[in-house]
Amino acid sequence: MTYFVPSIYSLQWRVAEVCQRLEHGFEILGVAAIEDRLQDGVPETITTLRRAGINFWMLTGDKQSTALQIALSCNLVSPEPKGQLLLINGKTDDEVCRSLERVLLTMRITSSEPKDVAFVIDGWALEIALRHYRKAFTELAILSRTAICCRVTPSQKAQLVDIIKSCEYKTLAIGDGGNDVRMIQQADIGVGISGREGLQAARAADYSIGSVSGTSLFNSVSLMAYNTFYTSIPVLVSVLDKDLSERTVMQHPQILFYCQAGRLLNPSTFAGWFGRSLFHWLKLITVSDFLDYIIEDHLINPGEEVKDAKAIVVFVITVHAYAYERSEMEEMSMVAFSGCIWLQAFVVALETNSFTILQHLAIWGNLAGFYIINWIVSTLPSSGMYTIMFRLCRQPSYWTTMFLMVAAGMGPLLALKYFRYTYRSSKINILQQAERLGGPILSLGNIEPQPRSLEKEATPLLLIQPKNRSPVHEPLLSDSPNTTRRSFGSGTPFDFFQSQSRLSSSYSRNCKDN
Repeated sequence: MTYFVPSIYSLQWRVAEVCQRLEHGFEILGVAAIEDRLQDGVPETITTLRRAGINFWMLTGDKQSTALQIALSCNLVSPEPKGQLLLINGKTDDEVCRSLERVLLTMRITSSEPKDVAFVIDGWALEIALRHYRKAFTELAILSRTAICCRVTPSQKAQLVDIIKSCEYKTLAIGDGGNDVRMIQQADIGVGISGREGLQAARAADYSIGSVSGTSLFNSVSLMAYNTFYTSIPVLVSVLDKDLSERTVMQHPQILFYCQAGRLLNPSTFAGWFGRSLFHWLKLITVSDFLDYIIEDHLINPGEEVKDAKAIVVFVITVHAYAYERSEMEEMSMVAFSGCIWLQAFVVALETNSFTILQHLAIWGNLAGFYIINWIVSTLPSSGMYTIMFRLCRQPSYWTTMFLMVAAGMGPLLALKYFRYTYRSSKINILQQAERLGGPILSLGNIEPQPRSLEKEATPLLLIQPKNRSPVHEPLLSDSPNTTRRSFGSGTPFDFFQSQSRLSSSYSRNCKDN
């Protein structure tokens, strides 16, 4: 028995034949277009990688026009006259052979020229080239730095990777769908992106990422230590802090009304601390960005124009810190992380009211422990921080930057605190000033609790007095209909009951005297 396995020719021919029979007599109601936007920084990244000598091949199932637009938008190919696109097409073996020879001849001529030349081939022509003209196509793959293969199948993607590997090239394949699994497995290094098309590519890859994004500014060791030690220890010891001493509170007990009124912890207090965190974050990132943005782009190359207003501000702040020094990303992240630890120590010290030995150890010992831990990690060759901390600590510019970061962060806080204690001081601020200066407190004024709303909530009570009975023995409340109603008057119910109790006690004393 003979089995017939349909090739790509017969399959596509049958699909086209069925579509032609079905698609007639229709009325177009509307057309929808879906735009798949590029991630931020993709064109710049591809340009940088191409300058580093890395060749790019785009293998896609999209049609030719879509693939060309994507290649132009992400700088995979250069537009004319800097670039040139060579098309390989044809439906028969002879057409594909002539087109392949023409493109190969052009590639040989332009190989010594700086012109950016790329070839474009579809799945039909690629199937013929791989089957009958594999040697010529392999030579074309060696000569070209950029290739666009559209309407390709998963098996063709894997074959192309195998051809590049046979030329003694190292291959890296990136995909996000199930049709990229074979290509990812065939490459030397496979990267799978887990996205909307499923997790097949991510599971089959050597490396899996959630999406196309940049790397983290801080390394994993620093992040783990920051959340475990650097922030938890000062907070745990800060529970021993006291706003006021017991002696001051006993001398001025009315200060407790501040706690009852919720003036120490309220939404405005939370908003103030949240604003502080945003301010420190912006300052740390801005000053650290100076290392990579200002030094290399504006100090080493002083002829270039400073186009960013942020660069001018940072340049004015830290112009004497890292002049004429180059920095790597790891160094920049460690400078920003160090500034965060320094700022944390000084902010906690500024907000501490009663220092103890444990608090000094937690604040300043935590700062010293930061350098000890990073010095140990910097001695490990396998870590990403190898020798970084030693290089930074030997640079005077590093310590100058730490001083500038602390000064820029603590300056506004000190000014705000001085203004609050001098012009807008609360009762607690007055007592804290007296404790620090050792002076007496003559008067705090009147600190009253929050007024209660009993008068609004309580319903008016009415007194009932019968006509034929003495008011002394009359019950305060009665439901008898033959009574005369009497209200409390202008006072509250508590004032009335207090006056009635005084009348009752005076009446009892008169009875005893008589």
